Amino acid sequence: MKTQNKVVLVTGGSNGIGEETAKSLLSRGCRVYSLSRRPGNVPGIEYLSADVSDPDAVEAAVSEIISREGKIDILINNAGFGISGAMEFTENSDAKRQLEVNLFGTVNCSKAVTAHMREKGEGRIINISSVAGIFSIPFQGWYSISKSAILAFTEAYANELAPFGISVCAILPGDIKSGFTSARNKCIIGDDIYGGRISRSVAVMEKDETGGMPASVAGAFIAGVAMKRRLAPRYIIGLQYKAFGLLGRLLPYSLIRFILKLMYAQ
Repeated sequence: MKTQNKVVLVTGGSNGIGEETAKSLLSRGCRVYSLSRRPGNVPGIEYLSADVSDPDAVEAAVSEIISREGKIDILINNAGFGISGAMEFTENSDAKRQLEVNLFGTVNCSKAVTAHMREKGEGRIINISSVAGIFSIPFQGWYSISKSAILAFTEAYANELAPFGISVCAILPGDIKSGFTSARNKCIIGDDIYGGRISRSVAVMEKDETGGMPASVAGAFIAGVAMKRRLAPRYIIGLQYKAFGLLGRLLPYSLIRFILKLMYAQ
């Protein structure tokens, strides 16, 4: 895909993977817009403020870009956050907020650009899911649910939009070193009942994330996918996680569950 004059919208583009993706796309000659609640400060990136869980705010932001540029060629749905804790003690309001941002934020932004892309006869939508969307991680259940739902949405939307020249794919990062870790909404209610397993599980997650792939590497990977001539249905970032994905298809579920128990639920 030629990068010249491509207009790209990256949600959650003011920090972490989103910011690094936006910077990489900018360096490739794209016109880059970031949509997030907080503005960033990277020269050359145009920042618009909106909560992706608010469909009216998203529509207004997309209309603003269309009025300036006349098009949006690529949408990268990256905005999201994580919660952790025992599902038994997670407030429904917290679980709903997780889905409103991660899942419905993706849905809202995708719907907002679809009519414009369909009218143009081309476009691509790239949704950031997670390896946690394949493997439901103990004490990170609602985050896993949100990312698994993004995979299902991506597959359905891809088939629906294919006749209009719009490509849709999912990218699944593993552990990434970014501000995502410190921003996690952690709930340790019931940790005594669970024998300390909640806090131990979160500690393992955070250790893996802080030692994970730099956000700049993940961002460059996502930008590279965005520029591909043709998109595959999904991409997993990192050889280790590609291997996990393969094992997830080959191993019996009982063994996968046992492995996850050893990693996160002891």
